[in-house]
Amino acid sequence: MPAVALCVGLIFLFGKRDYFSAFTAGASEGLHTAVKLLPTMVALMVAVAMLNASGAVNFLSELLAPAAEKLGLPPELLPLLVTRPFSGSASTAAYSTLLAEVGADSFAGLCASVIFGSSDTVVYVISVYCSSVGIRHTRWAFPCAFAVMLFCIFFSCFLCRLWFF
Repeated sequence: MPAVALCVGLIFLFGKRDYFSAFTAGASEGLHTAVKLLPTMVALMVAVAMLNASGAVNFLSELLAPAAEKLGLPPELLPLLVTRPFSGSASTAAYSTLLAEVGADSFAGLCASVIFGSSDTVVYVISVYCSSVGIRHTRWAFPCAFAVMLFCIFFSCFLCRLWFF
């Protein structure tokens, strides 16, 4: 990293173009984009906080537990699976709670690790990306992203069962 920083600094100093003004223009544009995204971010954070505070995550997890067991998913994964599409911090909390309860070497812990490491917050990513470029109607982005997420959940559990159990 120090070598990269040194190379960038040397390019800024001895380059033929005015790289510093291009950098400051890009930083200014990034600041304007961040201000434009602020309402979307606040709305998402409030919605996730309300979802967690209302107990809806626990209710949905208990409601879906019998179906998850029949499909071969550990029911302990459900709080992670309910929060992961919406919030990275809420899903991190669900992930750490799951690992503390069942252990990292359990089937549920291994599945959660693979899912957590290979998935992203679908609603957050799509809403931030679309709002940053002004797309109002996402059309098929959400259904396709959720279908891929569901496939990845089942495939992650399948691979964990195949390789570890």
